[in-house]
Amino acid sequence: MAAPIVVHPPSPSGGRRVTTNGRILGLAHDLREFAEFLRRSGLDAGSVRLDDPELIEWRGGGPEVWS
Repeated sequence: MAAPIVVHPPSPSGGRRVTTNGRILGLAHDLREFAEFLRRSGLDAGSVRLDDPELIEWRGGGPEVWS
């Protein structure tokens, strides 16, 4: 089973597309913006482990890569 949140590789113009269950949440340029997408999805960003592969799939680099 794929993780419900996918953070796609950095785009050439900067930022990373964030999707959940195939739905685009938006383009995050840093962890602050990513945390806002988590909040809008009904998750408490403060309690989410960024390294939880069952929740978040990082493609093209982990949470430290944004450009």
